[in-house]
Order: sequence, then C-alpha cells, then structure tokens
Amino acid sequence: MSTTSEPTTPPEAVRQVQPRRAAEAPAGLAAAADLLRFSTAGSVDDGKSTLIGRLLYDSQSIFEDQLRALEEASQRRGEERNLALLTDGLRAEREQNITIDVAYRYFATARRKFIIADTPGHTQYTRNMVTGASNADLALILLDARKGMLTQSKRHAFISSLLGIRHFLIAVNKMDLVDYGEGVFQAVVEEFTAFARKLEVRDVVFIPVSALQGDNVVERSRRMPWYEGATLLHHLETVNIAVDRNLLDFRFPVQCVIRAGENYRGLAGRVASGTIRAGEEVVILPSRQATRIQAVENADGPMEEAAAGDAAVLTLADELDASRGDMIVRRHNLPLVGTRFDAMLCWMAEAALDPSAAYVLLHTTRSTRATVPQVEYRVEVGTLHRQERATLAWNDIGRVRVTTAQPICFDPFSRNQETGSFILVDPFTNATVAAGMIRSELRELVDTPHLARVAPDGRSAPWLRLAAGGARSAQGVCKLPVPAAEAPVAASPNTVWAPWNIGREEREARNGHRAGVVWFTGLSGSGKSTLARTLERRLFELGCQTVLLDGDQLRQGLCAGLGFSPADRSENIRRAGEAARLSFEHGALVLCAFVSPFRRDRDRVRAWIGAERFLEVLVDCGLEECRRRDPKGLYAAASAGELAELTGLGQAYEPPLAPDWVARSEQGTPEELARGLLDWMRARGWLGARLLS
Repeated sequence: MSTTSEPTTPPEAVRQVQPRRAAEAPAGLAAAADLLRFSTAGSVDDGKSTLIGRLLYDSQSIFEDQLRALEEASQRRGEERNLALLTDGLRAEREQNITIDVAYRYFATARRKFIIADTPGHTQYTRNMVTGASNADLALILLDARKGMLTQSKRHAFISSLLGIRHFLIAVNKMDLVDYGEGVFQAVVEEFTAFARKLEVRDVVFIPVSALQGDNVVERSRRMPWYEGATLLHHLETVNIAVDRNLLDFRFPVQCVIRAGENYRGLAGRVASGTIRAGEEVVILPSRQATRIQAVENADGPMEEAAAGDAAVLTLADELDASRGDMIVRRHNLPLVGTRFDAMLCWMAEAALDPSAAYVLLHTTRSTRATVPQVEYRVEVGTLHRQERATLAWNDIGRVRVTTAQPICFDPFSRNQETGSFILVDPFTNATVAAGMIRSELRELVDTPHLARVAPDGRSAPWLRLAAGGARSAQGVCKLPVPAAEAPVAASPNTVWAPWNIGREEREARNGHRAGVVWFTGLSGSGKSTLARTLERRLFELGCQTVLLDGDQLRQGLCAGLGFSPADRSENIRRAGEAARLSFEHGALVLCAFVSPFRRDRDRVRAWIGAERFLEVLVDCGLEECRRRDPKGLYAAASAGELAELTGLGQAYEPPLAPDWVARSEQGTPEELARGLLDWMRARGWLGARLLS
C-alpha cells in the first residue's frame, strides 16, 4: 500500500503530459480516451457529494445552465455555492442534506472518460451503494479526518472488496477542519491500512483533500506542502485498469436467437469475458455440444474479433440446439457447471432470508428457481469476525450455500466477475432481495444404488446419495457430516467417507502454525521446484510440519500411468490436489511444484482447500530464459521434433489472472524469493502460534 500514486520526481512521460481541463482537450480526444467507472463510498456526512461536485466544478465539467441552477438552489437555501447539490437531485436529498439514491455523473478530461456513481452513506440505503458499486473499476472511499473510520466506512470498504473492486482511493476529507495536519492524516492512513489487511485488495492509495476548499482535488494544495503525491484527479486519470479485464476466459451467455431467412440462425448476446474469432472450437453449455464458430458479427457486419463487453451475434458451423440462458465457451477452457455453490451474499430486503423459501436467481442470461438452505456465518463488518447465524437480516453480509433448480455455468467471482455474480429476486414482488458473489462449487458424491444404509428411523435405505453437509436417503437424512472440502470427486463403490480422526484445528494447535497449500505454477525450467525446496528448508528450520509434492516425483508413482495430453494433465493435477488436500487436513504446510498449465485445474484445488489457505505463486520466467536453462532437456527435444506436447511450445499455458504472489526467478535468488514468501505467510498469520479461526 502506498500513500502516493506518483513519485516526487515524475518520469519524463508524466512530466510532459500534465492534467488538463476537459474544456481544453482537443476535439475528439476525450472521446478516444479510455473509460473509468468509479463509485463513492463512506459514512454519512463524510462529504462524498461535495467532493464530486468540487471535482466537476474545478475540472470545468459543468454546463452553464447547471451552474445557474446550482447557484439559484444555493441562494434559496441561504448558502454560498453548495457543490453537493450537483449530485443530490432528489427533493428529499436536498431537504435532508443526504444522498438517498445513486446519482450517476459523466465527465471527461484529455486523458480519460469517467462515469461516477455517487452512492448513499446511510445504513438503510446500503442496497443502493451495492448497486452503484457493482460495475465500478475503482472505489473512492471518503473518510472524515476528524472521525477516521466509522462502521459504515468499514461496511462500504468490505462490500467494495467483495464486489471485486481492485483499486481503492482513500480520500481523507475535511483536512481544512484539522488545520491540514500531517499527523492527523497519517493516523487515518494507519487505521485504514490495519483494516485493509483483512480485505482482498492490493492497490490502496491515500490522498489528503478538502472537498469544500478544493485542496488536492484538481489542483495541488499549497496548504499541505508535506504531501508530495498526486491530486485526486491525476490519480483517477492515470490508474491502470487495463490489466483488470479478463481477456482469457471466453464466456458468451446467449441472450436470444436471431432468425433471418430460412438458413440464418444467429446467437446474440454480449461477450462477458475473453475474446472470440471465427473458426475457433467452442462448446455449448450446459448440453456440452461441441461445434465451431462460423462467423462473428454485429450490427455493422462481420467482426474480426469480439472482446469482453462487445455485443455480437455468433453463427455456428453446426445446427445445434442453443437458446437464451445457454453459454458458449472455448472447448478447452470450461467454466464450472452445477446446481450447488458456495457464495457471499449481501442481503438487501427488510424481510430476513428464509432458508425454506424459493427465490428467483438471475445469473448472466439464465433465470432459475433457487434456495439458500444454509447460512454458514454472518460477517460482523466492524471487526470482520464470523458469527454463527441461521439466517441473514437486512444489510447483513454472510457466506451461504445455494441450490438451483437448473444448472448454471459459473466461475469463481475472484476469477470472473461477470459469471461469478448473481442476484436473488422475490418471485411474488419482483423485488431484488440479495446480491451474491460465487466462491466455489459444492461437490457431491455419485449415487450408489447398490448400497444399503440405515436411515434415522432405523429402516434400511436402498438408495443413498452423499452431499456436502449430510447424506440423504430415500427414507430420510443420514447425519453423516461430509464437508464440501472433504468430499472426493467420485466415490468408489462400497465406500463411505469417514470424518477425520483428529481434526485439523487440533493438529494446528500442536504444530504452532496454520496449515496451508502453497502452489507453485510456471513453465518448465522457470524454477518452481528450486524455490519450493528452498522454502521447505526454511520452514523446516523454523519447526514447521511440511510436505513437498513435486511434479516429477508424483509421475514416478502416483501419476506414472498418465501422459501429457490436456486430459491427462488435468487428471495429474486432480490427483496432486487430492494428495495436497489430505496433507493439508493433517495440519501440514504443503508445497506443490507443478506446471499445472490450466487455470481451471488450479482453481479447483483452491476451492477444495479454501481461498484463505491457498497461496498461488506464479514463478515468472521468460520463455527464452527457460530454454537457456532447460534442466531436463525438454526444450532441446521439442526443437528437435522429439517432443510435441511441451507447455509453452506445443501446448498452451494459462497463467493466473491474479496470483497471490509473483516470484520473478530471473530477478532474485531462490533465497531472496523464499524470504519474501515467508514474510507473506507471517503477515497472514500462517506461521504465528496464535491460530485464527
């Protein structure tokens, strides 16, 4: 985290292109700039509307008639120019000096176009804040310099992180009321930084501002010479959001079928993520029919490529049954398909969640009935502690399990926000009652009709199906606890899962450290095994219980019969993941070094372990350097035509979209990289004696 977003001495490119007013931009330049969507967040009276008004006013983004209306409204209230009235458009908002509904404002500078969602701060309008922040690239969170973080500030920061917003801009407002004191600013920075360590956000920037006086909003403040960072507008203009887009996982939810003439049948929709071209092999889900894209078109005609966010019409090479709610994906890059998943839920309705009720779940273009049969815990937003609850009340945020009547095609929200989000609707009132973010699938065991089991009433049950949370028979429910993380992909006949004899928590307490899985992925020759072995030695010297799983070692025994086709590679990682899971449940820090080229295979292991206990490390090394090292002679064999399935040459490699750690093996020694990983593990409590729940 940083308190500045630009160096004291800016690089030459920045020094030559200083921020300019929108009115000064050359004609057509603003239209060509990229777009940043950001939302405001924070507690009541922190000054969100005033700050946005100041930003629009000082950047000369207000029309003359808007300015006249603003001054007239301010005069009627007996005030000087009240910039908050630019966004507070409802009569009730102006009467109470609060924001109720989400106010959207648009403006542009020479560098970028902006869409602002000014969201309310009152607790009762949290649902509106969720709506405004749901499509934001950046969260602009205001904190009153006099008050610091309040409960609603923490709530908004937590919700913003849940919604997958990767960039936080913390504006410490009302610095004019604390005499522009540096010590006050630093105290607020330290308070928020301590809270942000518990959130899944990596880019946090702090700027001291006075929305009322305009300090550090558009122009740098002369009253805070101790601050050497960027102004608020400069940071908004220069923050890099291009890397946030998922351009790898092609997902195309079908919105409707277009028939034009006897022989034309096109599937229309918007590309949720990834890119697509004519000629590529695809699969239609959930039916899993394979075909090829014949043409990609839009209203203007054929397209060379459709990318995330584009509206497009796809025509297929084969006559297949596909309609609204289906999803088109690449053949070797599939999402999860199922009827049960684990999610974080923001409950927005005044009536509490009813675990026995059926709701309508809207996910991409699919609509289906769904239930929320189990609430795992509620999050207390002030401390982020977990609290056991049977249901969720108004404005509660909690982790739940969801069951749908029809299968949906989804990815974890951390990987793909478009296919990892959903809303729940009351079927009787059509009111939106909740917004959800999918964490992982919930896995079930296969049916075993030849087994006989005893139901709760003592009768023999001729049919049994094991599922996460219990086993349901034809006559009743068998109280066999089968957590999702413990259930294998498919059980062998005549077997029953037995709970762990000694729980992981007991083993962690004795070991003095938390269990976890560190997964090293990268090209052959990148240095995965070397780094894993170095880290294991350091952990062992600290007294930790460790297990090292190396790709070559597993292929000497457990995976000896597998080849290197995509299917065999996936099976190799499935077996490795199961082995890692067993060692993890026995309290070990498990270090796994595998090429593991497919993102979905790694994400599946993450789902089994749990995101908070899974550290994905991308061992980043250029292909040419891997060729030069070539420790096993694989690249030489591939160049000689003796090896056709080498990842990076003959087969594709899918790097993590957002790895937990990047180890650049060309820029640091294994010892240096291992020390960095140890620091990461210490900071998150993995190596401390005090175990966190």
